[in-house]
Amino acid sequence: MKPPESPVPSTPPAPPADYRLLLPEGWFRILLDPDQRDKSVDALVERQFRGIDNAPHLKEELRGDLRRRAAKAYRSGGIELYLSLQAVGPFTIPASLLVTLAPLRHAEPLPPEDLARALAEDAGDEDAGTPVPEVGVEELAAGTAVRVRRLASQPGGAAPGAPDGDHASVSVEYHLPVPGTTAYLLLTFSTPLEPIADAMAGLFDAIAGSLTWTE
Repeated sequence: MKPPESPVPSTPPAPPADYRLLLPEGWFRILLDPDQRDKSVDALVERQFRGIDNAPHLKEELRGDLRRRAAKAYRSGGIELYLSLQAVGPFTIPASLLVTLAPLRHAEPLPPEDLARALAEDAGDEDAGTPVPEVGVEELAAGTAVRVRRLASQPGGAAPGAPDGDHASVSVEYHLPVPGTTAYLLLTFSTPLEPIADAMAGLFDAIAGSLTWTE
């Protein structure tokens, strides 16, 4: 009698070369690499002020603000920053998406369920006045992901088109494990439009659901 054959170990998936996202019309991408950052910011500023020649101070103020924001995002590990330029009538809908590659210090990949549990344990204390984020695990086309929705108080003027005075900003994070690695790709969406938070969160969910890995 032949001894039973040992099971053939499964081959781990090869890490993807890149990813692809589908963004609505009216979203602008800023590349955060220092060699490309200023060119991306300049292109966005020129687009926003196309046909406007009498506001040089506002133009340079926007350029400086975007450069500072992009540099800060890069220092935090950001790869790309997307800004919403979608307009409804005369108003721009302020929103952003920061894509970050987050390598984790684990010898083995961390299951999304374990990450969700850790994030829930670190959640805010509602009794102390800190809103508790919603943490859950969802299945996307790109794999199992951890979704975190947060509400935070922000001072007025946090984004163009935002209302004056203090307001609550809404963020939705998607933590996606990168196949064949121990890293996570983090999608951080944010908007200061708390009154339409559910509609904006639905848009963010649709963008995250469009992510696919490429070889």
